[in-house]
Amino acid sequence: MPMGERYFFVGIGGSGMMPLAMILAGRGATITGSDRTLDQGRLAHKFDALRALGIELFAQDGSGIVDGGQTVVASAAIEDSVPDIQAAARVGAPRMSRAQLLAKLFNDSALSIGVAGTSGKSTVTGMIGWILHACGRNPTVMNGAVMKNFVAPDRPFASALVGGGDAFVSEVDESDGSIALYSPDIAVLNNVSLDHKSLDELHALFGDFAGKARMTVVNIGDAEAAALAAGIGADRRTTFAVEGDADLSAHDLIPEPFAIAFTLVGEGQRLPVRLSVPGRHNVANALAAIGAARAAGVPLADAARAIAGFTGLKRRFELVGTAGGVAVIDDFGHNPDKIAATLDTLAAFPGPLKLLFQPHGYGPLKVMRRELVESLAARLRPGDELVLPDPVYHGGTTSREVTSADIVADLTAQGAPARHIPDRAAAAAHLVATASPGDRIVVMGARDDTLSQLAAEMLTQISTKEQP
Repeated sequence: MPMGERYFFVGIGGSGMMPLAMILAGRGATITGSDRTLDQGRLAHKFDALRALGIELFAQDGSGIVDGGQTVVASAAIEDSVPDIQAAARVGAPRMSRAQLLAKLFNDSALSIGVAGTSGKSTVTGMIGWILHACGRNPTVMNGAVMKNFVAPDRPFASALVGGGDAFVSEVDESDGSIALYSPDIAVLNNVSLDHKSLDELHALFGDFAGKARMTVVNIGDAEAAALAAGIGADRRTTFAVEGDADLSAHDLIPEPFAIAFTLVGEGQRLPVRLSVPGRHNVANALAAIGAARAAGVPLADAARAIAGFTGLKRRFELVGTAGGVAVIDDFGHNPDKIAATLDTLAAFPGPLKLLFQPHGYGPLKVMRRELVESLAARLRPGDELVLPDPVYHGGTTSREVTSADIVADLTAQGAPARHIPDRAAAAAHLVATASPGDRIVVMGARDDTLSQLAAEMLTQISTKEQP
């Protein structure tokens, strides 16, 4: 597997589907697929990149599924009413979930490195992939975000890397419970906090995941992760913490607007490191990646040198540009921890914050309502402004018990500067119209690739606004 296998991906443009399709195609499988975004005429450049890899694309009308020799791959979000799924049943094509297929590739690899945790998974996965690549290990990397280090003119959507080495590095998802499918040689546990599931459920999922690994790299600077670490034998864990007492720790942090330096302490060594990504949370991510690389046999000094070359991920605190004295930043922040990390990083430097946060669904908004409001209310300052459009909705059935308007009502009750503008374009237009020199506009949210386009459009509009 997968040479000669045939797969049809339903929703092939998704952040979890596209890199898996790219890996399979790179390993000799025949890949076809469909996506409703393609049918809607959006994000054409993404689908052009898939076609350039020899992947044939079809309308999501069942026409691409023609016989039982194709395995149909779909995410959990794809409903049985979708014509492609109906066509699969009609012709007798076997079905796999994205997670099942990824887990099979992962578990069959010679050295599987799984990155888990509520926040930071994509960044840590990219960091590990870059360290191993820079150290000549030629890894395969499955990521949910585009890794800037591996972007090239013929590879604009580098969310996957297909290598011939023994290592298979992948983030694993707890939100749908599919983390239970993975059996890692090396497990990384960044943190444990609310997003999609309760803390009790997360403890069980992450604990079982770590229990399968020969070595777990765990952040004891995070209270919930530290509690899990206590149940792992000392010979099967590597601990890390920022400014803490751990096997690997970071001290003497020197933050910059878009970078951070620190001293790496571990194995009796003190090594200088400067990251090309900002924030204390990225120092923790770097420690996780270095710990995983050490478990994979990379010397500590080599890992510390290599990680300095990591240039980041698309949509992770990404500076889109500056116009008229206004900086526009594109960020994936969508849960309390991720948003807090971004706002804490920004708070270290001057300038009002103008935030557009598009919630990533009604369900997650209900789960994290209290924690999200507390996190935002604690960090928004006089002169800042938060604008929430309605959550992402791509169709299907969903409960709308908690809305963006509810979050804004909770925030304003606490005196936080927030407003609800239901239409996203109108929300963006409001921030563009009111932006002043020195402001920093941050576009935040997940599950919607067009947010990056929105950030770029806002920058252009600000630039145009400055013209006489």
